[in-house]
Amino acid sequence: MRKLSLNKLLLSCFISGISFLNLTAQEGQVNISENDKITKLLELKAEMSKDNEIGDRYKIQLFYGNNGEANEVIKDYRSKFEYPSLIAYEAPNYKVWVGNFRNRLEADRALLKIKESFPSAFIPKPRRK
Repeated sequence: MRKLSLNKLLLSCFISGISFLNLTAQEGQVNISENDKITKLLELKAEMSKDNEIGDRYKIQLFYGNNGEANEVIKDYRSKFEYPSLIAYEAPNYKVWVGNFRNRLEADRALLKIKESFPSAFIPKPRRK
């Protein structure tokens, strides 16, 4: 009787081993077809992100006034700080904007540093695009 149950045990181990080998030996192949428009859209999104044309970004405003003073303010700013800066025109005045912060916390941290040199600096509410 022992011999019979030992034979059954060996036979079941042998069968399970073969089935395990068959499972691990299987190979699969996946074909992915991608629409050309997806690639173009991803490139467009990357370009727009680089140019800061999408998303809500926070900026710090240092100045609002005429072009001559705006140029002086931005020159003074660039000699003291590293954040990106630009002069934006909104008729009839020019604005000096600083930074391109992803969230309000980053903008607030930078504002604390900038306010030491530019006390009238503030963070305007970002516009939705």
